[in-house]
Amino acid sequence: MIFFAACAANQADLVLDEARKIGGENARQTSSGVEFEGSVETGMRFCMESRIASRLLMALYIDEDTESDEELYESTLALPWEDWITPETTIKVTCTTQACKWVRNSHYAALKVKDAICDHLKEKNDGLRPDVDINDPDITIHVHIHDRTVIWYADFSGEGLHQRGYRDEQTDALLKEHLAAALISRSEWKKTVNDGTPGVFLDPFCGSGTIAIEAALMASDTAPGLIRKKPFAFERLQCFDSEAWERIRKEAEERRAKAIDERDITIYASDISGKAIRIAEKAAAEAGVDGLINFSVKDFLSFKEGDAPSPKGFIVTDPPYGERMRVEDIDRLYSGIGDVLQSVFKGWRATILTGSSELLSNIDMKPDRTNTLYNGAILCQAAHYIIFTDEEKAEMVERAKEKKRIRLSTPLSEGAEIVYRKLLKNIESLKDKMEKEGVTCYRIYDADIPEYAAAIDVYEWKWINLSEYAAPDYIDQDKAEERLNEIIYATERATGIDIENIFVKERRSQKGKNQYNRLATSNRFNIVRENGLRVLVNFQDYLDTGIFLDHRPVRKMIQEMAEGKRFLNLFCYTGTATLNAIKGGAVSTVSVDASSTYLDWAIENLKINGYPTDIENFFYRDDAISWLWETYDRYDLIFCDPPTFSNSTGRNTFDVQRDHWRLIKAACMHLAPGGVLIFSTNYRRFRMDEGILDRFIVEDITEKTIGEDFKNDMNIHKCFLIRNKVKLAKPGRKPVVKVRANEEVSED
Repeated sequence: MIFFAACAANQADLVLDEARKIGGENARQTSSGVEFEGSVETGMRFCMESRIASRLLMALYIDEDTESDEELYESTLALPWEDWITPETTIKVTCTTQACKWVRNSHYAALKVKDAICDHLKEKNDGLRPDVDINDPDITIHVHIHDRTVIWYADFSGEGLHQRGYRDEQTDALLKEHLAAALISRSEWKKTVNDGTPGVFLDPFCGSGTIAIEAALMASDTAPGLIRKKPFAFERLQCFDSEAWERIRKEAEERRAKAIDERDITIYASDISGKAIRIAEKAAAEAGVDGLINFSVKDFLSFKEGDAPSPKGFIVTDPPYGERMRVEDIDRLYSGIGDVLQSVFKGWRATILTGSSELLSNIDMKPDRTNTLYNGAILCQAAHYIIFTDEEKAEMVERAKEKKRIRLSTPLSEGAEIVYRKLLKNIESLKDKMEKEGVTCYRIYDADIPEYAAAIDVYEWKWINLSEYAAPDYIDQDKAEERLNEIIYATERATGIDIENIFVKERRSQKGKNQYNRLATSNRFNIVRENGLRVLVNFQDYLDTGIFLDHRPVRKMIQEMAEGKRFLNLFCYTGTATLNAIKGGAVSTVSVDASSTYLDWAIENLKINGYPTDIENFFYRDDAISWLWETYDRYDLIFCDPPTFSNSTGRNTFDVQRDHWRLIKAACMHLAPGGVLIFSTNYRRFRMDEGILDRFIVEDITEKTIGEDFKNDMNIHKCFLIRNKVKLAKPGRKPVVKVRANEEVSED
């Protein structure tokens, strides 16, 4: 048989290991799970053992040449369903589709399959057909259609494999069992279990106990199928082998008994909530592992030196991440977690799961590695930390100091020395001015020396974003690399910022699909300050950091203009302009962008500043031009900073020089009387369309919006204030004056 094990995103590699471990043959990852081959007994063994898969399907039939609803019906009708279903069997049919143009409605496709199955069995059984039971069928037939290929599956596992059955009650923060198992499997602790010597385990934010219970099941080699309360779907199938199933159960029970007898299992779980601990203790008893977990009511932030249960161990935990907490409280919590880890748990390893990855920046530690997981629809980040002892830290610091000492004591090359001196001069002329203005992120170098073409931006005097302009093709690659290294060494020496915090990117002319390519997947965010606001920046994953430094004066202007205004932010990127509008007193804001990534980033920016994201401030994922034509609201202040070029899915390409006239016209339709559009572009050769100049009041304010750090590059952007012209009454006609009832109007 061919089996398909479904699983959550980014967990297929773990499920692949599970399939191979139980003897699955030809196992391979697919886009949404793992496919493997084996006997019915192999499938039953997988259901018994899998901790991470969510569902197991068994393929019954396949057709690779179906192109219509009618062909789907005919193909289904021709299959020997009597091998699996009798007139007494209750059935349910579900359907999913992928890259299939001929199925417009998956529910309708499922109905066609159900009709074909029933019609086939009626013909085989003198008019008798099975009944449909959508709640508790004897067999669920699942049809998956990919383009022209149709696969008919039987649901082999039934109720989700993650539903072990030990959890009746739960706390508000819900972590599913298979995600907890995946998180543990990604941790360093799992390696000790694989070796047969489980290390000391602690979950200090245990909630309803899911992580600790899953850890106890792993440490005791308890197969999840042993504690499952409901029967599996395969127990109702005609192919069910009860003797093989009993043998599988007996083998699992023997392994569990052996592990409990031979292994030293030490698992601790604590939580600040006594109610949560009571729920967790009850769930552990239901799972049969209550004797393996030490539960206690304790606030993790109250842990003091000496409270660690052993000199070395492993923390795997899922702290709260802000859905029901104030921004200040959640920041304080994560900062406190970092403090406790480094003061109390020296020598330990820690794995921390959060649904808001920027919170990890409050933990003053650098993750050794990270993983991305999904808890339902919530994108979560698992960060793995090595908590060094004082001796290890001292040794590492000394090694780093020695490396840095050697690096800084080595004379700079002639080229690096030139860049170094230019940087010192720029910093001397800028730093005091920026500090007086409260500016902490600004540009300190922009290809000031042509041979060393790079833009260097300092952030909070903690990080450097160094964007190298791509060298011309005629420049030798080795020479270009040598010059880049010279820029890096000069930057470290001039700024005093360690080379590890200098993030280097190559900036080249980009169009089309490469325009916003992701460079990495660190999901590592830092917080910077601007205009009294906090902004999330990412130095590793994208070419741009999340805040355009050249638009700093524009954002300040928006803050000054926004009081009492309805604000619209088109092509909103990470929402920094929206933040300034809210800070300035805007009564409402609307932010539009085609990228869900940037919209999520913008929403997080509002959250860390304590601004609401469900009322007054609205976000729309859409093409900005299309959105303008589909809505009717008016705004007092609109900010529009379109990309130079874009080919977002679902519309024609956008070129700012070619298309700005229709964008501006569409935006101005939404201006309230007296409203202002701030239009900006980074296209250096931009020229405003004559039709726009004739139709609207246009003021070029570019010079006013260039900061001191960009004065050497006045073409970094163009910026305009655009207003609708006031329509005057025609000559010879008296203006109409509308007067409210009982309102006095003077002759003036």
